[in-house]
Amino acid sequence: MTKKQDQPTELKSDNALNLVMRFARYAEDAKAELRKITWPTLPETRKATLAVLGFVAVMAVILGLADLGLSALIKSILS
Repeated sequence: MTKKQDQPTELKSDNALNLVMRFARYAEDAKAELRKITWPTLPETRKATLAVLGFVAVMAVILGLADLGLSALIKSILS
């Protein structure tokens, strides 16, 4: 009976160890993949940021004008 009671404890500790080893391997793999990345330079990052901000500004204006136009249309229909 003692062996049967010890066995689940061993399995739990093996599972915990296996989980820790799997996480360690995942962390190593993630670190290796991060080394492979070609990170953008500062000028490239600035250029991309300005492009995104410009696009957001243009879309904000377009959506704002559409909102104003549709609001005026609905007010004229309802009044």
